[in-house]
Amino acid sequence: MIYLFALTLMSSCTAPTEKNLEAGAEQDVLSISEKATWMDIDTASSVVTWIGSKPKGQHNGIIPFNAGQLAVLTGEIVGGKFEMDIQRLQVMDLMKDAEKSKKLKDHLMSEDFFEADSFPTASFEIVEVTPFDSTALPEDAKEFESEYTPATLSSFMVANPSHMITGNLTLRGTTKSITFPAEISFKPEYIRAVAKFNIDRTDWNLSYSNEASVIDKAKDRFIYNTVNVGLNLEVVR
Repeated sequence: MIYLFALTLMSSCTAPTEKNLEAGAEQDVLSISEKATWMDIDTASSVVTWIGSKPKGQHNGIIPFNAGQLAVLTGEIVGGKFEMDIQRLQVMDLMKDAEKSKKLKDHLMSEDFFEADSFPTASFEIVEVTPFDSTALPEDAKEFESEYTPATLSSFMVANPSHMITGNLTLRGTTKSITFPAEISFKPEYIRAVAKFNIDRTDWNLSYSNEASVIDKAKDRFIYNTVNVGLNLEVVR
């Protein structure tokens, strides 16, 4: 998320034709059966990961969960609500340089990105979980080519997706629906959902140094709008 979320660029710097993942209008969340069991996620092992890129560099980090629950019915996930703590975001690649890490995190917390003083948390609420359908995946976006071009969806997503998860993601006071492939595992000792997907940060108004103005600046100065996002959710039984 520093250099978070993305619109795509042709290598010729013309307008993009596809996006890694379409963000749509907020969707209504259907009522969950009273027979479903709500189970708390393990906030110690559940986390959101992010990779933000610009032509000459990348940063990566995590965003912890404050709380979250999965609704389970007859061995399937049928719902879920989660709150992420933006103010506890960590820049993992700068852990050995406290000064640079603080500088970057302070910028991410500012109005240029998350505006964390006004929006200290983000949330995700599951709308629907369906069997994986490869035909529902969008084509890989065409990005401006550089040493640090963000990973495409097809190369970044989990290797063995079992389901498609649709839900409403709220960042900086804006809510959009997204759908992404995930691998969901039910084991005697845990329930785990793992996903890797891309989002366009500008869909949530995180537009600092975005690609729309790339023609007006040096090619090494913009931040890709595409952010590679990982989602790890775990319920310990």
